[in-house]
Amino acid sequence: MKKITIAVGSKRGPKLNAITEALQSFSAALAHDTQFEVVGVEVESGVSHTPTSRDELMRGARQRAEALQQTARQGGADWQYFVGLEGGLDVVCEGASADKIFSHSGLQQNRHRRVFLESWAYVSDGARGHFGRSGSIELPVALAHEVLENGVELSIAIDRFAGAVGIRDAQGAWGVLSNNFITRQEAFRVAVIAAFAPFYNAKMYHAAVVGASDAFR
Repeated sequence: MKKITIAVGSKRGPKLNAITEALQSFSAALAHDTQFEVVGVEVESGVSHTPTSRDELMRGARQRAEALQQTARQGGADWQYFVGLEGGLDVVCEGASADKIFSHSGLQQNRHRRVFLESWAYVSDGARGHFGRSGSIELPVALAHEVLENGVELSIAIDRFAGAVGIRDAQGAWGVLSNNFITRQEAFRVAVIAAFAPFYNAKMYHAAVVGASDAFR
């Protein structure tokens, strides 16, 4: 039986389990009669412990996958897919796209900031790569302040807010905020399924590219 190895840029249980659960959904579409192996390897993301923007989240996920590719080249590992997973915050300011809002008197007004927890995945086969994202869940104002203004890592801050230890390796901040209706593992599972879509649904993505090319001829 053919074997495909998926390397993941982490050894943390929720991330590895998310890959395994995601594979149960799309493995048959990705490759028939194939045995899948998930390998966790600790690599650096190249971003902060708690990314605070969508750009940083995407960059961290991609750089983890790229670090895995470099590790494979150096060690001669036969890995077919490289997966980087990154969780963190996306900050959105309601009411305007400009950096500042001014009243009729010219005085600056504060915008309503909303901070969302997101989980991102980046999947590469060594030649091309694609992103996927979970949904978002809003952070309480006090928790967002603790991370963004006081510089406390989210995993530490959520332990304090929940009065527990090691939440990151259990239900995660997702579980705490959603009362365990959505766990960290589930959020990453959704992101992984989305990121793998161009690989297991290649016919649709190819058709979309060809259709777009024909439209502009």
